[in-house]
Amino acid sequence: MKANEYDIVIIGSGVGGGAVALQLAGSGAKVLVLERGPALPREAQNWDIEAVFCEQRYKTTETWYADGRPFRPGMFYFVGGHTKFYGTAMFRFRERDFEAVEHDEGVSPAWPIRYAELEPWYGQAERLFGVRGQGGIDPTDPPRSSPYEHAPIPHEPVLAAIEERLRGQGLKPFPMPSAVDFGPGGRCQRCANCDAIPCKIGAKGDAEMRLIRPALKQNNVELRAGVRVERLITDDSGQRIVAAEVVEGGVRRRITANLFVLSAGAINSAALLLRSANERHPRGLANSSDVVGRHYMTHNTTALMAVHPFKRNTTNFPKTLAVHDFYFGESAGRDPKDTPLGSLQLLGKIREPMLRGPLPAVPKFLRSALAEHSVDWYAQSEDLPHPDSRVTVRPDGAINLHWHRTNLRAHRRWVARCKDILRGTGYPIVLSSGFGTEVVSHQCGTVRFGNDPATSALDPLCKAWDHDNLYVVDTGFFPVWESTTMCLTVLSWSLAASTNMRRSSSTKITWSSAWLMM
Repeated sequence: MKANEYDIVIIGSGVGGGAVALQLAGSGAKVLVLERGPALPREAQNWDIEAVFCEQRYKTTETWYADGRPFRPGMFYFVGGHTKFYGTAMFRFRERDFEAVEHDEGVSPAWPIRYAELEPWYGQAERLFGVRGQGGIDPTDPPRSSPYEHAPIPHEPVLAAIEERLRGQGLKPFPMPSAVDFGPGGRCQRCANCDAIPCKIGAKGDAEMRLIRPALKQNNVELRAGVRVERLITDDSGQRIVAAEVVEGGVRRRITANLFVLSAGAINSAALLLRSANERHPRGLANSSDVVGRHYMTHNTTALMAVHPFKRNTTNFPKTLAVHDFYFGESAGRDPKDTPLGSLQLLGKIREPMLRGPLPAVPKFLRSALAEHSVDWYAQSEDLPHPDSRVTVRPDGAINLHWHRTNLRAHRRWVARCKDILRGTGYPIVLSSGFGTEVVSHQCGTVRFGNDPATSALDPLCKAWDHDNLYVVDTGFFPVWESTTMCLTVLSWSLAASTNMRRSSSTKITWSSAWLMM
């Protein structure tokens, strides 16, 4: 029998796969990270708004379907995954987020873990990504065993004035925790190019910079970019994964390993498991519960432009402020009959080219005027899991999404409240635009974890119930989708899950005590 080529194969180089790679760096395991895209080049177009938003230089050209309607999804396939384009926000989930919570249109179910189990890993993740923040100001802040290592990024004058007006309304705005190398000796130039734009100077804390590159400094970790994984192959029993079937440079081959870690993103991970169906697993791998591809969630989200016709917004780096006063409802969770609304945080600075898609009929000079005089915000509310909201694979292999949207009443109430709040900061005009199916950057829930193999695909440490040597560590494992960003939570629990892989691997691994915390 041919010896396995690798001890562990990691599919995907985002925060989940990158965290596992870093935990295994320097161990006795031979580790391979597979990434379907290339390394994102550092080039002038990184900060060219025309190239990024109008020419869509970095967006995938593949076609997905929404209930049969073709569309080009907002997916970016590069080393580091979507963190190359994320807005640097690194929030912890709240303590109550891990419990069952009543919403307008149903119950957000409890997680199989609690905040206390995740808390030390949150601290490690914040240190790995160099998160800037300040605890204790956010009214929903969960307990912390250690403070942020770096002070928050200070507000620029326009935003400092808005913060004061928010406080004047009785609210408790707080510094948005951000993974940016800002401060003395830092690389950040405080530009306006963080949100949805790659950083050409490496100042953004992303999975490539903070996880993959450090892992590759150890000889036992290898990265191969430009490799698309087509399916996973099991042994005759169907219990173990024995190989990944890949296409590399136009050549199809199999890569064998003792253990496989799937971190391709909630949609692509589910699609890969479904495409890997075989005689033993006709509904797809890890899917005896029939939940793989189901419970797809993304936030209910709306962009808001607070406009003052006589005030220019000169802010360079706007991602410094957030509001959680209504995260758990009008009474901030004090009334048990109250239901959550959502979170409000600053967006990256909107500029004229970004408005051409949503406002094609508006003259360019007016789009420019709006962009110059706006302060830009992002309102988000929870999308509840629904079994009919799902990822499926068409006969031609393409992905089809059916998004059964939920909790929209609460989101509409939240957007209306946000508009009142923003007008109260001195901006008389507030424009809004919601996001639809094509925006998939906050995808989750398609390979959910839990305590019961009849209703979940993974156990609480992200190992597949149906397979001895398969883990899924991306937002697919989320059982619910809270009202704030997910990057820090994926990173943290991926670090935790890595410790269990030592026990699952048939290869004896010597782990570096520098990375093990538990």
